[in-house]
Amino acid sequence: MKMHEIRGIAKKWDVNIKVGRSKKDIIRDIQVKEGYSPCYRTKDECENDCQWKPDCLRNG
Repeated sequence: MKMHEIRGIAKKWDVNIKVGRSKKDIIRDIQVKEGYSPCYRTKDECENDCQWKPDCLRNG
């Protein structure tokens, strides 16, 4: 997912998107607001089916 898309989602959840915050940190804050654990890019496998899963588990 591109940063402009992430920023749009973050605005809906009232998540801090100030310059200098990483994509990872913004997504983790959104995950908390969505009711998930802030696990973006911390696991090799995932049981959840959140909107971040395709980007999260992608190699790299």
